[in-house]
Amino acid sequence: MSNLSSSPSKNQVGLAFLIMGIFSYGWLWPVMRAGVEYLPPLWFAFIRVFLGFVVLMAVLAVQGKLKLPTRSDLPAILSVGICMMGLYVSLVHTAMDYIPAGRGALLGYLTPLFVTPVAIIFLKEKMTTIKGIGLLMGLGGLGFLFNPLDFNWRDNDAIFGSGLCLIAAISWSVAILQMRVHKWNLTPLQLGPWQLLLATLVTLPFAIFVEDTRQFDVNTQSTLLILYAGVFGTAIAMWSVANSIRSIGAVTTSIGLLGGPVVAISTSVLLLGEKLSISLITGLILILSGIVLVTWPSSKRK
Repeated sequence: MSNLSSSPSKNQVGLAFLIMGIFSYGWLWPVMRAGVEYLPPLWFAFIRVFLGFVVLMAVLAVQGKLKLPTRSDLPAILSVGICMMGLYVSLVHTAMDYIPAGRGALLGYLTPLFVTPVAIIFLKEKMTTIKGIGLLMGLGGLGFLFNPLDFNWRDNDAIFGSGLCLIAAISWSVAILQMRVHKWNLTPLQLGPWQLLLATLVTLPFAIFVEDTRQFDVNTQSTLLILYAGVFGTAIAMWSVANSIRSIGAVTTSIGLLGGPVVAISTSVLLLGEKLSISLITGLILILSGIVLVTWPSSKRK
């Protein structure tokens, strides 16, 4: 009986990778918020995706899974490299100069709420009562985040930073919609380094031509922050999510990753001293519940 395997099951392995992905992405937001105190946001974004590219390429090379993309892989490389990575990281890193990490994380996770109505209208996906309730809950949560009792509509920085995160979520949605109709040749993980390479090329002009002339404050803390963002918050996070999807499925992984904003907000409150308001808590509950409803497949509902 002792030979009956003490090795972990496929579900246990998938769960371990999912937890790794949740914390890798969740901790990334307070890391970004702290990092922009030392580095210009757009340079931070550029260095982060470049490090992610180097690490992920090395991981795949060691595993013997590094392959050149084919022409059929080009749409997924373009959509993810530009919309999901290049533009997204440029926008959210810049936003961290203006708004708390917790709010930014929650706004950045609104992607499914933008994807769902577009998919229903243009991709002819079925609109269900549950999805409709989910959309209303998500929009209600968004309303709580911007209600005048909690959000200062005279604060231009707060409006600008929140707007950047909303645009980032819409940019990510474009990539999600493209991937829904994409015919895969290489796996998402194998495309990862090429997508990050393109993201590096997208973020570099922003860093050079748009970024201010603020000096880099290079020290131990800023170095650790950028290493975390590039290695764990980008490369390891992508690797973890890809392995989680392979082990326990895309739906379980995508819903499980909603733990990311919870980790981000909790860490930001504990380590950065950010305010945990009733509106933020209510918005968190409504938005995450709404996302669960709009992303859960109709075939699973009885």
